[in-house]
Amino acid sequence: MPFDPLGRAGSPVLDPASSPASIEARSFAIIDAEVGEDRPFSGDAWQLARRLVHTAGDLSLLDVLAIPDAAVAAGVAALKAGACVWTDTEMVRAGIPVRRTRPLGVPVSCVLSLPGIEEEALRLGVTRTRAGISALGEGLAGAVVAIGNAPTALLALLDYIDGGGPPPALVIGMPVGFVNAAESKELLLQAAHIPSLVVRGRRGGSPLAAAAVNALAEIALHSIRNSDRLCV
Repeated sequence: MPFDPLGRAGSPVLDPASSPASIEARSFAIIDAEVGEDRPFSGDAWQLARRLVHTAGDLSLLDVLAIPDAAVAAGVAALKAGACVWTDTEMVRAGIPVRRTRPLGVPVSCVLSLPGIEEEALRLGVTRTRAGISALGEGLAGAVVAIGNAPTALLALLDYIDGGGPPPALVIGMPVGFVNAAESKELLLQAAHIPSLVVRGRRGGSPLAAAAVNALAEIALHSIRNSDRLCV
């Protein structure tokens, strides 16, 4: 039951949830209650959408999410198989805790950590993230690519695939900003053969891209635990 820690009339009424697990559970319960039964997504897609809403603290995010069931399944399958996760920034990488990826045997790396990327970006006159995606080449095949900051990284990835490069298992396209952020994501959505999870428009960001990976990892771990119980 909510309580007033100061006992003063008119002061904010606080929720008693205080541990990380209880705060997360309470947050999800609030989202479920406020959205109601007429949800725009179901099953695993709703688990993902709900975590994104939780991260943003904004129910209106549901209006700009493109998260097909097939793309969610592709991402979960890739993580269960131990696929590498490549991020466009260290912020995205830092937002994916090893407690979620280590049990799956999933390595998480940022393209900015590749050797010689800064020099290559200067030589080409492009962003470091674009140079990093281009340098990965076939290393992108079968991976989960999480882009939360740089539209140039997403455009480089699309160029690579358009040129015949083997595609990732999943692209999380959530770059934020005013220059080519919305446009790059629409181009990704038009490439129907590429499984993708997208926040449409100018919104997005590293926290949302990381949250998408975290949600997929949680779904994958839950699936494995359930399978283990069924085999006992």
